[in-house]
Amino acid sequence: MATDIKDGVRPFEAAAVMGLLPARPRLLALGEPTHGEDALLDLRNELFRQLVEQEGYRTIALETDCMAGLLVDDHVVSGTGTLDEVMEHGFSHGWGACAANRELVRWMRAHNEGRPAAERVRFAGFDGPLEITHAASPRQALTALHGYLAARVDADLLPCTAEALDSLLGTDDRWTDPGAMMDPARSAGRSAGARELRPLADDLVALLDAQAPYLITETSREDLDRARLYGRTATGLLRYHHGMADPSPARMTRLCMSRDLMMARNLLALAGRGPALVHAHNSHLQREKSSMQMWQGPVEWWSAGALVSAELGEEYAFVATALGTIRHQGVDVPSADTLEGLLYPLPEDRCLIDTARLATALGAAPPAPRVSSWFGYAPFDPAHLAASDGLVFVKDVPRSPASA
Repeated sequence: MATDIKDGVRPFEAAAVMGLLPARPRLLALGEPTHGEDALLDLRNELFRQLVEQEGYRTIALETDCMAGLLVDDHVVSGTGTLDEVMEHGFSHGWGACAANRELVRWMRAHNEGRPAAERVRFAGFDGPLEITHAASPRQALTALHGYLAARVDADLLPCTAEALDSLLGTDDRWTDPGAMMDPARSAGRSAGARELRPLADDLVALLDAQAPYLITETSREDLDRARLYGRTATGLLRYHHGMADPSPARMTRLCMSRDLMMARNLLALAGRGPALVHAHNSHLQREKSSMQMWQGPVEWWSAGALVSAELGEEYAFVATALGTIRHQGVDVPSADTLEGLLYPLPEDRCLIDTARLATALGAAPPAPRVSSWFGYAPFDPAHLAASDGLVFVKDVPRSPASA
C-alpha cells in the first residue's frame, strides 16, 4: 500500500494543483484543519504568488470580516493607510497578528506598485463581521448602504430616512453583548427595532438592484459591488442576530447555517470578478456537510463550500489540508491506522496528493478517523476523500513565532 500511496504524491505547487483539475476554476479553495499556524499560512502565500504569476489569479479571499477586509483591499490596491493600521483594523479574530498574514499584505502592496489596474491583485474577507463571542452591529453595513442610495436616488424611493434607521438601530452595545452567545434572552435580534429593520434592509437591497443600470453609470461597477456587499452584510447580520435570540434547540444549527450562507454569498459575488484563491478552515470549504460538537450536542450544517459547489459545479475546486503533528499543541505522531498515520512515513515535509489515486490505493475500507487531542485541530475525515479535488499533507507544523 505504501508504494500505491506514493504514486499519488505530487510536489506542492500551483502547476501540480492545476494538474489535478479538469480546468482552471473560478474559485480554488485551500482548506486548513486549524487556525493561526504561520507554517500553513506560508504555504497559502506561496501558492497565491504562483497562481498570480503563472495562472492569472488576481484575488485572494480569507476567512475574515468582509467589511474590515475593505481596509486591506484599499491598502493593497492604492496604498491607503499604513501596513500597521490595516493589520490592526483590517482582520477579525486577531489574525492581523499573524506574521504570514502581514507578509501577504506586504507582498500584495509591493506587487501592485506601479501596475495597471487590470494587473493588480485584490484582497477580500468573505466571513461576516462575526467574532467567537459576538456578532457586530448591523449599523456600519446598513448606514453605508443607505448613504450610497440616498446620494443617488430620489428620496421618495427610500424606505426610511437615515434618522429613522439610526433610531431603530439604537446603541451598538445592545447588538454586541457577549452574553447573548450563551443566553438568547440577552440578544437584540428579535426586539421591536430588529423586527422593523429586517424588511427595511430587504427594501434597500431591492432598491439597489432595481436601480443598478443607473448606478453603474452614475458611480462605477466597483462602487455598486461594494454597495451590494453592504446589502449582503446587513441582511446577513440581521438574520444572524435573529438566530442569536432563538431559544429553541435548533439555535446553534441556525447560527452555523447563517454564517456559512453569508460566506457562500460573498464567495459567489467574488467569482464574478475573475479567478480567486479562497483560504479558510476545511469545515467551511468542504463539499460534505460540516459538523461540530457543542455544549448542547452535535451540530450539522452545509458549509459555504457545499453551497458554492452546488452553484458553480466544476468551477469550484476544493483542496483540503491534513497534518501529521502539531507538537506545541500536544498533537503527536498519528496512529498508523489513520489516514494521517499512513501518510506520515512519506519522505516529503509537505506534498500534494491526488485524492482519486489515494482513494484507489486505500481500497473499499477507509482508514479510521483520527481523534484530535486538542480542540483547535480537526483531523481530515477519510470519508471526504471522494469529494475533495486534492489533499495537501504537512508532516510537522512548527510553533509559530506569535504563539511562541
